[in-house]
Amino acid sequence: MAAAVPGKIKAPKRPTRRRAPKPGSSFRPKLVLASASPRRLQLLEQAGLAPDALRPSSVDESVSKGEVPRQIVRRLAKAKAEAALKLVKNEPELAKCFLIAADTVVAVGRRVLGKAELENEAADMLRLLRGRAHRVYTAVTMVTPEGRWRERVVETRVRFRNITDQEIGAYLASGEWRGKAGGYAIQGIAGAFVIKLVGSYTNVVGLPLTETVSMLAGEGYPVALLWLAKAEVDSE
Repeated sequence: MAAAVPGKIKAPKRPTRRRAPKPGSSFRPKLVLASASPRRLQLLEQAGLAPDALRPSSVDESVSKGEVPRQIVRRLAKAKAEAALKLVKNEPELAKCFLIAADTVVAVGRRVLGKAELENEAADMLRLLRGRAHRVYTAVTMVTPEGRWRERVVETRVRFRNITDQEIGAYLASGEWRGKAGGYAIQGIAGAFVIKLVGSYTNVVGLPLTETVSMLAGEGYPVALLWLAKAEVDSE
């Protein structure tokens, strides 16, 4: 057997780590959220999907006679997406983006509770909701860079305990009800009112994450790759 020829042993190369893409980088398509809601923004960021831009739009949110909750949220989410698209089409850096719009309503039977803007509106809503079940509907509309439209409507059933007038008064004083569908924010103090929830919790907050992420991934948005890149950076 021939003797081995001595030589230099090369050190193995250290694996290179992929950096997490920064917002606005060419690593992935742009993501635009057509909402000014801090809750929807926080939920997307929680899922590792920080939008590149926010393009909220003002649409008429009045309810037409005879509309049921599912019809309302579908119509309004689509209207918000259409309005936001008009904005981004004038911005070359956002023209080819994934755009997400959403609308949420609370319903007791066929009665729809929109966003509470006045304290007496919120008080009436909370008195109606106490001790009974209601449903929260959110429609998510997505537009792809290729112009395809996707939509999901998610329903969650929620039951409140029989909150007292004193508790309602104290909650109104907190101000958390302002601008919230149904006059409450489940992620805040009102979480203590809930005795039962069936369905998506994030839907009640304002954006059903499972469905939103699935829609994006199904149309080619690199959701898992962004998670992987974030994990690699966090481990450094």
